[in-house]
Amino acid sequence: MKQARFLMLSLAALTLAGAAQARVVKIGYSGPLSGGAAFYGKDVQSGIQMSIDELNAAGGITVKGEKVTFELTSLDDRYLPNETATNVKRLTSQGINVIFVPHAGGILTVQPLTGRDPNFLLVAYSSEPKILEANNPLTLMLPPRYDNYVAPFVKQEMTTFGKKLGLVGTTSAYGKAWADVVSAEWKKQGGTVGTDNGVDYSTTVDYSSAVTKALADKPDVLFIGGPSQPTALVVKAAREQGFKGGFIVMDQAKFEQMNQVVPQSYLEGAVGVLPIAEFPGTQVFVNQYSRKYKKIPTSEAALNYMGMNLIAAAMTAAGTTEDPVAIRGKLAGAAATLPRSKSIFAIKSVTPQGHVDADVLAAYVKGGKFTRLRLPTTLLK
Repeated sequence: MKQARFLMLSLAALTLAGAAQARVVKIGYSGPLSGGAAFYGKDVQSGIQMSIDELNAAGGITVKGEKVTFELTSLDDRYLPNETATNVKRLTSQGINVIFVPHAGGILTVQPLTGRDPNFLLVAYSSEPKILEANNPLTLMLPPRYDNYVAPFVKQEMTTFGKKLGLVGTTSAYGKAWADVVSAEWKKQGGTVGTDNGVDYSTTVDYSSAVTKALADKPDVLFIGGPSQPTALVVKAAREQGFKGGFIVMDQAKFEQMNQVVPQSYLEGAVGVLPIAEFPGTQVFVNQYSRKYKKIPTSEAALNYMGMNLIAAAMTAAGTTEDPVAIRGKLAGAAATLPRSKSIFAIKSVTPQGHVDADVLAAYVKGGKFTRLRLPTTLLK
């Protein structure tokens, strides 16, 4: 009996010793965890954390014969770019050299910091084209750039509802950029654009006044968007004021979250990003995420889950967790070999500019259902 007990204790000691030998690599995250964009920021965070939990549960990764596990260090930047910069400096001072940031203002602010001492790999969750135009060698951009959406969205809405556009988007740098591009494309396709009645979705509670001003121009279509929950409140205000037209929904807002706030019927005639559950090959991820977090995943969770898996695979291929340049150099190869269960989307590669090249799908809400719109991918290159 004593011998058996001794053997069990010895095995337990060996197991603990093996676990202790795994080196812990910290991954950084700076995003909105409070305020109006908190749900958005936490969705991004949950995708990274889910990937880390799965990687660690499987024993981590092996880098040049050494076992490595991961730990996520998250800092709240309240969606403010200056706070993002402060957070990034705090994270790099802790030796963290891979940092996820999920908003354009913060990303563009910290891109110039990536090559400084200490350098770091910036994992950017934003569809702002300027991120790629910066030609930053230490940036990985996860989602499709938003200018893939604009022309098809405008054509769909103008053809269906009419030629007058109203603007009630968020006034973040990203929201303003979207509004400018949509307005230009709307005019290009022969329409007219009303007064910009955008508001700050991160601080505004009642959207009735902004919507009333926009509807005074009698638009056929409204451009709206920011985080999902406040975007749904804009839709609610518009429908309750009698608006019968369509919506161009900025890609940050997700239908599968909006219809948790307003009835699906309120979204009729809207065009936006296809819900993750409607993408081919995503059911395993959707089911696992829903069980873990008790909510429906959006592309915030899915793309950042994919991003963390991609980083881990690139670290293995590069033979280092400490050299951001080497890790960045192995991303394309890692993308080509990443299992579909980990990549979620049909990833083709990572472009030389550091952009994930994958399928781009959108949706038009018709008859209460999501009708797929396949978009051009020429702008991705």
